[in-house]
Amino acid sequence: MKKLNVKAFVSIGMLSSIAYILMLLNFPLPPFPNFLMIDFSDIPALIAALIFGPIAGILVELFKNILDYFMTGSATGVPVGHIANFIAGVLFILPTYYVYTKLKSKKGMTVGLIVGTSVMAVSMSLLNYYVFLPAYTLFLNMPAMSAPEMKSTAILFILPFNFIKGLLIALVFMLIFAKMNTWIAKQKALNSIA
Repeated sequence: MKKLNVKAFVSIGMLSSIAYILMLLNFPLPPFPNFLMIDFSDIPALIAALIFGPIAGILVELFKNILDYFMTGSATGVPVGHIANFIAGVLFILPTYYVYTKLKSKKGMTVGLIVGTSVMAVSMSLLNYYVFLPAYTLFLNMPAMSAPEMKSTAILFILPFNFIKGLLIALVFMLIFAKMNTWIAKQKALNSIA
């Protein structure tokens, strides 16, 4: 695996800052609970992954969540939501990156985004059922949710929310990718030479 150079680290820092700002511009979708928010902060992480490789994308996901936790805090006092956001982002960008790397076309990017959305949505439903919902109730000192209640929350809210979130991110990213595809490829080529 190629080491990240100074240019990569500076770019990762800039993309992390952009991702953090995009994370602040979140909004709810009316049919879903208020703790489920849409934001487009995975786009800079995906750009980082495409140019510098998957580790760069993971670092952008990590840094944006660390920044957000220190700047806005967490209702639980523990970064449960930030950990969930980090894992969701990684589950979205890695499959997208690997599918696109195999197919290397606009169609390949579309397929990658669909795969990334599906992996993220299904995985986050399972993780919310087994890890994040119990953690929220524990750290907020709320009564524990029953298994049927957690199951219905995961299936009726979290699964469709993450599909919609992934599809919205994919749509916005494809609009950006259509304009930046050549630039991203050039940056990747320059990075591989450096």
